[in-house]
Amino acid sequence: MQKTIFVVDDNDTNLSMAKEALRQYYRVMTLPSAAKMFSLLEKIIPDLILLDIEMPDMDGFEALRHLKNNVEQATIPIVFLTSMTDASVEVRGFELGVVDFITKPFSAPVLQNRIRSHLNIDEIIRERTTKLRKLQNGIVFVLADMVENRDQGTGGAIDRTTDFLKLMMESSLELGVYVDEINSVDYESFISSARLHDVGKITISDTILNKPGKLTDKEFETMKAHTAEGVRIIDQIVFRAGEDEAFLRHAKLFAGYHHERWDGKGYPYKLSDMDIPFQGRIMAFADVYDALVSERPYKKAFSHEDAVRIIKEGAGTQFDPHLMEAFSMIEKEFHIIRNHM
Repeated sequence: MQKTIFVVDDNDTNLSMAKEALRQYYRVMTLPSAAKMFSLLEKIIPDLILLDIEMPDMDGFEALRHLKNNVEQATIPIVFLTSMTDASVEVRGFELGVVDFITKPFSAPVLQNRIRSHLNIDEIIRERTTKLRKLQNGIVFVLADMVENRDQGTGGAIDRTTDFLKLMMESSLELGVYVDEINSVDYESFISSARLHDVGKITISDTILNKPGKLTDKEFETMKAHTAEGVRIIDQIVFRAGEDEAFLRHAKLFAGYHHERWDGKGYPYKLSDMDIPFQGRIMAFADVYDALVSERPYKKAFSHEDAVRIIKEGAGTQFDPHLMEAFSMIEKEFHIIRNHM
């Protein structure tokens, strides 16, 4: 299958020259403005974009920032087309994430060779990324399953809370709530890392974890420690691996902060409102809903209606009030997921 290249330039001659040079080898789509490019990106994700810097309305730098802030578009290799020779322009471009500059006017052989080189490198990187992601997901699933298999009252909770989290993120985007936070992360990695939010429970004894009655104050303090223990476990993984991958950073924040409260009365750090990392604030909805509607050794399950009422009553005290509208919009879908898992 031919790879797809977007050529974005407000000069018709440059568009024609690029298309003529590349159409034998690639599917080439020429676009006269960044606005046209973003419109087409809603339907097609190209393998590479040749982007002119000097364009009216939206120049190449502004277009690049928009691309890098979008989860689906951020990994597309961008090559700047430019007639500028200022070194500061190149420095700025590389800092923002372009992979190369091609000076105009360009020749067909130069254009062909540079693009071929970048697409080959991109293919190698993509293969390695896919392998690493499979390995990452495998580790995450094994660790999460170990925790869930020990906690007899939470069967299927990890799958459910992960699905709830996806709904919360989609609903937030639709409402325009925390768009920058959501668009700034790798969606798949973010969701996968959430499966480790209770990894610290692996350090809690079975006697406490599966106690059929109410925990004593001392036992509850031990149970609360699973948040800090989760942070410690993930820190150990980072230390041993010598790598601080994004999915581990997300996992650490999910593990350490999903029991914090908006009013500062949560644990383990007693943070409040926006000081609580986004991972903790959004996971709180998924985690609490699932805990409420699930039967546990120490309690009966609440109905969906009662669980929703309890959560809504916690807006601005237990829960982030800015996310409450996102929850309200999809709470019925939470109920559907709970009934089918």
